[in-house]
Amino acid sequence: MAFHPIAADDDDCAVGVARKYAWIVFALTFGLLISDYMSRQVLNAVFPLLKGEWALSDGQLGLLSGIVALMVGLLTFPLSLMADRFGRVKSLALMALLWSLATLGCALAQDYQQMFIARFMVGVGEAAYGSVGIAVVISVFPKHMRATLASAFMAGGMFGSVLGMAMGGALAAKLGWRWSFAGMALFGLLLAVLYPLIVKEARIAPQRAVQAANKAAAAVKRPLSTLFSTRSVVATYIGSGLQLFVGGTVIVWMPSYLNRYYDMATDKAGGVAAIIVLCSGAGMILCGMLSDRLCRHSPERKVALAIAYCLGSCLLLSAAFALPAGPLQLALICLGMLIAAGTTGPAGAMVANLTHYSVHGTAFATLTLANNMLGLAPGPFITGKVSDLIGLHAAFQLVPLISIAAAAVFFYAKCHYHKDIARLTGQSVPDSVSEAALEVKL
Repeated sequence: MAFHPIAADDDDCAVGVARKYAWIVFALTFGLLISDYMSRQVLNAVFPLLKGEWALSDGQLGLLSGIVALMVGLLTFPLSLMADRFGRVKSLALMALLWSLATLGCALAQDYQQMFIARFMVGVGEAAYGSVGIAVVISVFPKHMRATLASAFMAGGMFGSVLGMAMGGALAAKLGWRWSFAGMALFGLLLAVLYPLIVKEARIAPQRAVQAANKAAAAVKRPLSTLFSTRSVVATYIGSGLQLFVGGTVIVWMPSYLNRYYDMATDKAGGVAAIIVLCSGAGMILCGMLSDRLCRHSPERKVALAIAYCLGSCLLLSAAFALPAGPLQLALICLGMLIAAGTTGPAGAMVANLTHYSVHGTAFATLTLANNMLGLAPGPFITGKVSDLIGLHAAFQLVPLISIAAAAVFFYAKCHYHKDIARLTGQSVPDSVSEAALEVKL
């Protein structure tokens, strides 16, 4: 049977995980991430129906979307830290159970206030899933696959958004918007029950299970300090969050944009928006694979690629929203979204390389915090408020400009990345020494 070495940073902590089981872990964790985003993004498909039924403003609709990301941002760090200490598998199953029940609550909501409370609870349930889930995934695969795994795993969010909007729009057109939420909830409940029956903590981290009791206290202080110990890792958090302001906003408001400016019905708008989001998910994976391929012997290229993805998406999306509604505009939007989330893989790999493996769940929680507080939470809400003032099309023309700020922050990270990698190894390294060799030691 083939085995993967676990991607722990210390050689004496490396253990074998069966390759087949590693991919089963990935598939189930990926499936739960899809459920996570199906529950989160199904709301976007029914925006026009809720707006008409409850007479809501764009700002109110944006808040229903933003409150989920806000709770993810606020709670991801403490909940991920708890998961690192008390068991990631049990934590993931409990999270899935909570967000699925909360999504069922959305289906039963009778007014805006009840819907807001249910969406609030969806955010609480989803708060730490992305960070803890990716920590589980990278723990059972080799280290050189980190950018690919991070991008492929997080692309599950895009695929979940695709399914949520497409299926949600179709269910809403046939059965009403309440069944859109109910369908997402049932899928999540099924996976929440199945996950802990197959994925076992002792199988994905056997040595940690044995050694946790006598090593936890001594191992906490220094590894936690690596979360913010370098300028490049802090800049990575910020740059990633700013870039997701763009991609997250387009995903949330695209069904409404198609409904208003292309005169599409709810089901068709959800389907077309899903194709656009699918482009973003595919781009995540392709950009992550490109990062691993180009950066194996020159890791600082990760940052250069992130900068290129930011500026490229800004150019394409700005050109798209400068055009009137039509096929050319949709084509440019698809191209822009193909690379808009391309920073996810490089950013995830950089965070993993610049923090201690024992706190990777908390490190990805910090990245998730930045992604939500700087991008996914304020993006839809601010855009909704601006849309109330100048219209959604004009608001979309402003959104891509945030990518310029993201590129500037990633450039700052690039200036310090080489020295920070050397610093984390505890040695002074001349420029001539391979940075790839330094990363291997982390």
